[in-house]
Amino acid sequence: QVQLVESGGGLVQAGGSLRLSCAASGGAFSSYTMAWFRQAPGKARDFVTAISPRGSRTRYADSVKGRFTISRDNAKNTVYLQMNSLKPEDTAVYYCAASIWAGQFPSAYDYWGQGTQVTVSS
Repeated sequence: QVQLVESGGGLVQAGGSLRLSCAASGGAFSSYTMAWFRQAPGKARDFVTAISPRGSRTRYADSVKGRFTISRDNAKNTVYLQMNSLKPEDTAVYYCAASIWAGQFPSAYDYWGQGTQVTVSS
């Protein structure tokens, strides 16, 4: 059983930056594809980005390409999301997720964090 705990969310002005962290425990972190999803009020949970178990491959949603960067430190059992040039439409609860498989759909992920709120003001 893997436990995931996100941190780093907050309120930021448009154009600003935030760095989210997700600390994992209880499992073989380096075996998992790690991903970030986000969910705005009244909307579905959307894929943001994912990184392969060793960090060699990443994938991004078109809406965040060039602005967000996912990375991981397997020695620290932590995955990061660096968010730059933030826009009001990036406002959402951001969730960290882990999967033995890979994919862009929430159903592919077995373990989830509790989420961290990101609010971007205009």
